[in-house]
Amino acid sequence: MTDTKYARVAVIDIGKTNAKVVLLDGKSGAEIAVRKTPNTVIAAPPYPHYDIEALWSFIQATLAGFARAPGFDAISITTHGASAVLLGKDGELALPVLDYEFEYPREIREAYAGLRPEFSETCSPALSAGLNLGAQLHFQKSAFPEAFERVWAILTYPQYWAWRLSGVVANEATSLGCHTDLWNPAKGEFSSLVDRLGIRDRMAPIRSAFDALGPVRPELCVVLGLKRPVPVYCGIHDSNASLLPHLIACEPPFSVVSTGTWVVCFATPGNLDALTPERDSLANVNAFGKATPSARFMGGREFEVLTQGLTMPDGDLDEVVDTVIGKSLMILPNVVEGSGPFPGHRTQWIGSPASNAEKVVAASLYMALMTEVCLDLIGARGQIVVEGPMSRNAVYLTALASATGREVAIQAGDSLSGTALGAAMLTGVRPEVSGAIRYEPSLDLGGYREQWRRAVES
Repeated sequence: MTDTKYARVAVIDIGKTNAKVVLLDGKSGAEIAVRKTPNTVIAAPPYPHYDIEALWSFIQATLAGFARAPGFDAISITTHGASAVLLGKDGELALPVLDYEFEYPREIREAYAGLRPEFSETCSPALSAGLNLGAQLHFQKSAFPEAFERVWAILTYPQYWAWRLSGVVANEATSLGCHTDLWNPAKGEFSSLVDRLGIRDRMAPIRSAFDALGPVRPELCVVLGLKRPVPVYCGIHDSNASLLPHLIACEPPFSVVSTGTWVVCFATPGNLDALTPERDSLANVNAFGKATPSARFMGGREFEVLTQGLTMPDGDLDEVVDTVIGKSLMILPNVVEGSGPFPGHRTQWIGSPASNAEKVVAASLYMALMTEVCLDLIGARGQIVVEGPMSRNAVYLTALASATGREVAIQAGDSLSGTALGAAMLTGVRPEVSGAIRYEPSLDLGGYREQWRRAVES
């Protein structure tokens, strides 16, 4: 089924590592054009923070270029979670947008631990640094009380960019529901933390991810060279953007593995009752406002650290895979500490890679085994759909299928912009989905997998 309401949709897609603006065809969902820039963190007082104005300049320049040719009919937005923007009445930032990897002073962390609601209320585990958005707001309010007094509106991150485009302030449930401590997914409303922090009157109104907030502001239309105003959609948390096309197209049970800086696993329907906060399993809130069992680890960052810029070698890798498995060359978690299903563990190599190919294959197997653990934690069943950069890694895909005993699928011609496609679908377009490429269990991982599990558990 297709809807040609919009011929082309421009999507602002801000990940933790990189930011993109993607132009998508409204009928096919194919990328027409994409521009990319690093998402820079400024290591300067008052704390490490994102270079918001550099991102805004990049977004404006890219949208202006797309407006000249071939044009676009709507704008949608998706960003990473664990970020909010504090706006003053003058429309300026009351405080910089904090990098969620910044660690607060011990006394502030301890004070926040006494404020945050129980997991039974929020389905949000206690996470390191600023991965709980509520912890960020508590830190900013505690450490910078005068600046915090100037806050007029608190916006979740995708909705900040929607505000810069449309002038309409909003919050939205997928960003509020991604381990923020600020949301009660069972009731679909703010958690008790909002009142404990005394910020209810500053939280922008909640809108649906599917809402068109308004047209691009008239003065910005001039800057972008738009011939007519185009609607700006509310926007969505990036992992939930990856999930959305499958929620619309697939029959449960199935699971989605969204890969990027983070590897986030979603199970539909999954098991909310079995969530284990100590192991980074939690409930996210999907685009339709429903709690979705999830588990994650910082897999993209870990793979980058492990491979140090190496790419998967060309050609037949069966011999390399057999060698790595045969000599039990493996990696134990955690490469990046502070998240994932094995808290307190520190990375360890068992054996030494004899070549770069062995190093990349071992890292791919590690990613697959970590993903399997995450899927187990949330009661995942049925087909596994992989989105994002790891959908290009055949060793990972085959190993994941073999470890779980289930079919793994990627979309044919996946442009790595599953998040952008999901965000575009907020506008009502329903692209024709291309056929899937399927990976069946074909590796004998039994002994290797069991040895890895025993080593981790010991």
